[in-house]
Amino acid sequence: MTAPPADDGRERLARAALTRVFEPGDERGGRWLRETGAVELIRRLTGAEEAARALEGMTAARLAGYRLRASSADPARDLADAAAAGGRFVCPGDQEWPSQLDDLGDARPIGLWVRGRSDLRLWALRSVALVGARACTPYGAHMAATLAGGLAERGWVVVSGAAFGVDGAAHRGALAAGGATMAVLACGVDVAYPRGHAELIGRIVEQGMVMGELPPSEHPTRSRFVLRNRVIAALTRGTVVVEAEYRSGSLVTARNALRLGRFTMGVPGPATSGLSAGVHELLRGEGVLVTDAAEIAELVGEIGDLAPARTGRVLPRDLLDAVSARVLEALPGKGAVDGRDVARSAGVSADETLGRLYELHSLGFVEREGDTWRLTGVRTRSGDARRGGT
Repeated sequence: MTAPPADDGRERLARAALTRVFEPGDERGGRWLRETGAVELIRRLTGAEEAARALEGMTAARLAGYRLRASSADPARDLADAAAAGGRFVCPGDQEWPSQLDDLGDARPIGLWVRGRSDLRLWALRSVALVGARACTPYGAHMAATLAGGLAERGWVVVSGAAFGVDGAAHRGALAAGGATMAVLACGVDVAYPRGHAELIGRIVEQGMVMGELPPSEHPTRSRFVLRNRVIAALTRGTVVVEAEYRSGSLVTARNALRLGRFTMGVPGPATSGLSAGVHELLRGEGVLVTDAAEIAELVGEIGDLAPARTGRVLPRDLLDAVSARVLEALPGKGAVDGRDVARSAGVSADETLGRLYELHSLGFVEREGDTWRLTGVRTRSGDARRGGT
């Protein structure tokens, strides 16, 4: 049976009710929803038990739990409460629905409760997830904020979970750059969790948006945090893990991203840090190492959105041609030598060596003392022109 379109008022009410009945990511419920449609499914769950028991995989125990939740669902009130908080309910089929979430199959959200003035679908088209440890190090917080700010300046929307640690640093970095950021919550969008981030979440609503699968007033649980991560992975073009231990929810997001065919990246840290161990394990597999926003944008962006070439510090001697460099290398680190000794050591004729020495003298690399030559003292002290140096 084909589900009614999302702009059908009954369908929207039914889906809003189902967000009270099913936990996020309930694939069994998602299959029933796909097969029967939201209106018919909520009718079966609240009507005669025989109709509900006809659903494949339904047991008496499951039905009792579903019916208990369905009996207290009041979707009209939930929609009104969301509207009062400046929110809305976005369903599959809506113009604002991000179609990439359909990649989750039967684990796709029933709908998303959203707060914020921007268009969810348009923002999600150019978004990157930044996730990591709650108890992050100062290095992790610095990297998250720096990466988020750099991405925001390049026009990317930064997505995270509004938690302490890396999540909060990522949101703040994007906001500080005057950019866009979205928070995917494991609770109702009218609930500020964690409470210590109430002000931050308020700023995200004003400058970006917050969203979640749970209806108003619902509070988070451990399992809801884990299930929330699949939405972050599916919604965005790629996921960057900044810091994570081996058993980290951030790695769950990364694994979801890999499974969905999204770009998966990690920021390296000290090999001695347990908070980098999970990231390094990710990088040993299919994760891509990134160190700045340009490298992230190059991976997830369009053709031509390239990171600058990486080079070490260019020294003045690096600009010398090959013969002049050989003549310079032939001079000892200390003391002065005759030009003929320099020529012999460099494997160059005496006349050409003399010409090269005068060129090197004009460039400040060497000094002449009578018939002998030596390295310039300043350059010797700096190590720039030391024999065998770099």
